[in-house]
Amino acid sequence: MNQPTQAVIFCGGLGTRLRPLTNSLPKPMVPILDKPFLEYLLRQLSEQGVTKFLLLTGYLGEVIQDYFDDGLSWGWEIEYHHGPTEWDTGRRLWEARQRLEKQFLLLYSDNFVQFDLKNLMNIHEQQHVSISLLLAAKKNGNIRISSSGRIEDYDKSREGKGLDFVEIGYMLVNREPTLSFYKQIPNNPDINFSSLLELLVGKQQLSGLVIKEPYHSISDVNRLELTRKYLKPKNIILIDRDGVINVKAPRGEYIQNWAAFEWIDDTLESMKLLSQNGFSFIVITNQAGVARGMVSKPELLKIHSLMTDKLDSEGVKVLDVYVCPHHWDDDCECRKPKAGLFNRIAKEHLLRMDKTLYIGDDVRDCEAAYNAGCGSVLIANNTKYESVENKPRWIVNVNRLSDAVVDVELFMKGINNDYF
Repeated sequence: MNQPTQAVIFCGGLGTRLRPLTNSLPKPMVPILDKPFLEYLLRQLSEQGVTKFLLLTGYLGEVIQDYFDDGLSWGWEIEYHHGPTEWDTGRRLWEARQRLEKQFLLLYSDNFVQFDLKNLMNIHEQQHVSISLLLAAKKNGNIRISSSGRIEDYDKSREGKGLDFVEIGYMLVNREPTLSFYKQIPNNPDINFSSLLELLVGKQQLSGLVIKEPYHSISDVNRLELTRKYLKPKNIILIDRDGVINVKAPRGEYIQNWAAFEWIDDTLESMKLLSQNGFSFIVITNQAGVARGMVSKPELLKIHSLMTDKLDSEGVKVLDVYVCPHHWDDDCECRKPKAGLFNRIAKEHLLRMDKTLYIGDDVRDCEAAYNAGCGSVLIANNTKYESVENKPRWIVNVNRLSDAVVDVELFMKGINNDYF
């Protein structure tokens, strides 16, 4: 399956819940740190190789076109299909049907979530459906999904059983079968696009990929403010504990008390240097010794309290310590290389993982970062990698943290400059 090169985006709504901001601006152009929200969305897509955009405009569509023009300033190719304000989403897509590529991404212009296009492509190909959606877990949702990823129910009334998910507004669409179903809907083409999704469920032509990281929206004023905080750049570095901050215990053993905690001086000095340049840290660590009865929870808390106190006294700010205390046989979501703790951090600290780095000493740390869509640094030179998942992303592995300090700073400054 070839990767789609076109994204089609609904940009025609009135944005009534954002008034008075939308009295003079279409909703996609509401500013986030002096740039329109739509620019963040297009940048995100272009980073995954999608650089051709068809914007389906309506209300104040000329504002969007005046800002983006043909997109060449960003290295994109942008086209517009404008329609009356009263057109619903289904009509907008139908009227633009001659400009749709054989397969394309379809998005609403008010949601933002970190995602991997390849994962969406994989489930789309496996299920052999017309449309595949990104989904988020939500109580009283409108979607029920099978264990294989096939969507079994799409209920706009939200009254059915097992409706534990909602669509986020990122979709992979096959043009011809999707357009053919329009003929089976009353009032075609004057429909909301959700009516088409509802029909496709009955035809077993809809699949879904569940996103575990929280999604953000600009659909109302409160959500807009939260999204602004989320998209704001943050100089936060994620870091492992054992083998990075302190000397790791022998295989099969654990640091059981503070007396056994031995600092790695190079890391301490490197963290101090990064702190002086405006960075703070969040620690992520597996501690299966708790589940194995080799480390008590109170003692672990004491170790982390004394560790963060020492770092604080050295001018190093640790915002939080996230621990997986489970046994490796528990199959929990928080033990690395799974990304459960990374997803919690993204929610609780409004941290955008694809603009963040995790520093570890094991290929499983890199794999956890990969699963979270996060960059990584590996302090373990001459390591052999079995796959792209356990290879450090963007920064080559090093012998000690001081070897990577400059690269870390350049990476963090570079991703911020890309956006701001």
